[in-house]
Amino acid sequence: MKLTRRDAVAALAALGVGGTLSGCVAPPGSEPVDVDWLRETLVAAADVVYPSEVSGTSTFVEAFLEGRLEDPTHVAGLDETVTELDDNATFWYDEPFAALSVTDREQVLRNLDVDTADEDPTGTTSERVRYYVVNDLLLALYASPTGGELVGIENPQGHPGGLESYQRGPNA
Repeated sequence: MKLTRRDAVAALAALGVGGTLSGCVAPPGSEPVDVDWLRETLVAAADVVYPSEVSGTSTFVEAFLEGRLEDPTHVAGLDETVTELDDNATFWYDEPFAALSVTDREQVLRNLDVDTADEDPTGTTSERVRYYVVNDLLLALYASPTGGELVGIENPQGHPGGLESYQRGPNA
């Protein structure tokens, strides 16, 4: 299944956000954030987190990130979290997260216990990576029409389903 920019816009609409940014943004009272670096890291994480049958992840993640960066609080938390993710990758593999192979990226996430961590934007590094990176990527995927199809959600919340879906009975 191929994800598109349109899927990202639909996922953002389901969240009630949208927009476009590029270059650097700065949360109030802080240094500018390198959006290109955030994009590169989240696309690299999506290669680990998303199912193998999904393609077009780069365009999809980039478009979804544009909308998420409208929230200055989210930007600050994401920037801090991705910095810590890179620090961990560099500690274990002497390279930033996005420069690693998919296998090594997966191992970095496992070393952080991200698969079992609770999501908490103010918690430990593992909890923040779960919240800002893994859960945001999964939210984007499954809130989109194409991603929803992967798990049998024909009409994710916020998306109209068309006449056919309303005419079928509950057992269809």
